[in-house]
Amino acid sequence: MLACNLSAISASARPRYNELIGHLRAGIHERNELPDGYAFQLNEQCISLLEIAEWIGMERLCCPFLTFQLETNGEAPGFTLRLTGPAGVKTILETEFPPVTPSNYPARTSAGTLS
Repeated sequence: MLACNLSAISASARPRYNELIGHLRAGIHERNELPDGYAFQLNEQCISLLEIAEWIGMERLCCPFLTFQLETNGEAPGFTLRLTGPAGVKTILETEFPPVTPSNYPARTSAGTLS
């Protein structure tokens, strides 16, 4: 059984982690199932490459079983984040990142805040 170690992210880093996961969720505009995980299409207006990298740095502490792959396509807008891993990882990802609907992933305003 896979389990995340939430205590791996320090109490002082937890507010920033929560902010980043909020940006990540707000930036997801498509979730595609893979055999061993999911690929998420991200809107660069909601989360930057630097923020994704910062989130990955924290997330890998609590979920070391995940494999992270971040892809950009030249001049094309947005990014693709692939999260994969061993058997059972899809269940964790489905809980953390449910199917894309307006109620699951609130829109971000032009000021960058969640609405």
